Amino acid sequence: MRLPLTARHLFDTGSTPADAYATLARRTRQPLRSARAVCIALGIPATDTERRLDDCYDALLASPRPGSEADTGELLEALGVFDIPKTPDDRDLAIIELLITAIDAHGSIRAGHHHGLTRWFTTGNLTTAYLSLTATQPRPTTGDPTHYWTTLTTAGELLTARPSPDPRLKPALTHARTQARTQAQAARETHP
Repeated sequence: MRLPLTARHLFDTGSTPADAYATLARRTRQPLRSARAVCIALGIPATDTERRLDDCYDALLASPRPGSEADTGELLEALGVFDIPKTPDDRDLAIIELLITAIDAHGSIRAGHHHGLTRWFTTGNLTTAYLSLTATQPRPTTGDPTHYWTTLTTAGELLTARPSPDPRLKPALTHARTQARTQAQAARETHP
């Protein structure tokens, strides 16, 4: 059986990657081979596929429980195993660099949030990453709030400079600018 072709057919008939994995794993009883087939059908490069599967093999694919294929597929999807990478252009790279700088200035991004941000960088969903960060307050004791908000302001300006920017970006950018001004004013008052 040509598993990648079967996975592609499952996508064409409306299955998600998690659903396709579950169907293949139930049929073959070979979770690793099934996960690899889904990645191939999605067009994920072989080296990236192997790295992703190596990262989760022991926890999810080495000793599968019968009947857990759907749950495993959902976990693989949630972990980003089936994320299709987007090749960033120069502007994307600049935005990603700014967002990483903001993450560093935050002072304590939770692990789950960090994982989500990494997935959004990989898939090119920079708007969602930006909106997520502008909805998060930096840690005043371990982070640098002024640097956090000024960096997010610059990133937001790059995102809104694109043709037809997401309408959610303008209020988020306004929020970042306001926070940057507030933090700068507080810093001037603290250190005159």
